[in-house]
Amino acid sequence: MARITGSWLSGPTADPDEPATPEFRGEHIGLPRSGAGSLVGMGRRIAALMVDWVIAMGIAALIVRPNPQQIIADLDLPAGKQPPTNFEAVVSALSTPTWMVWVVVGILAVTLFGFTPGQYFLRLRVIRVDEPVRVGFVRALGRQLLLIFVVPALFTDADGRGMHDRATGTAVVRSR
Repeated sequence: MARITGSWLSGPTADPDEPATPEFRGEHIGLPRSGAGSLVGMGRRIAALMVDWVIAMGIAALIVRPNPQQIIADLDLPAGKQPPTNFEAVVSALSTPTWMVWVVVGILAVTLFGFTPGQYFLRLRVIRVDEPVRVGFVRALGRQLLLIFVVPALFTDADGRGMHDRATGTAVVRSR
C-alpha cells in the first residue's frame, strides 16, 4: 500500500529513472546533506518553538501584568467550585496575549532577520527555496498564519518540510 500511495503522494518526478524518495532530506530542493544550509529535524524546530513561546509569554506578561488575586476575585464561581490556583489564573490571563505576541514576533523576526529568537538560539534559519533572497513579509506572514493551526507543521514531505514551509516556498535550515 505504501508503494501505491507513495507514487502519487510524492508528486511527479522529472526523470522516471530517478528515485521518488530522496537519499537525504533536502536533496530534491538542492540543499546539502549536512552542515550549514541543511534541513533540520523536527526536534530542533520544536525546541526553537518552545523558546519562542517562553519569550512571547515573558513579553505578554510585561504588557498585561496579570494580578492573580484580582483575576480569581473577578470570577463568578458557583458554590462549592474550587477557585483556580494563582498559576492557573496567570496562565489563563496570558494565553491570548502570548499567542498574539508570538505571531507578531514571528512575522517581524523572519521578515527582518530570517529567523525567530528561538531559531537564532538553536542556530536555525528560514530560507526561500526558489531564490537566495530574504523570506519577505508576505511569505513570513503566510508561514506564521499557517503555523497558528499547528496541523500543517505536523505533516511533512519527503524532504522533511512541513506543509506551511512547502506552501510558502521556505525551509528551516542550519545556519552554522
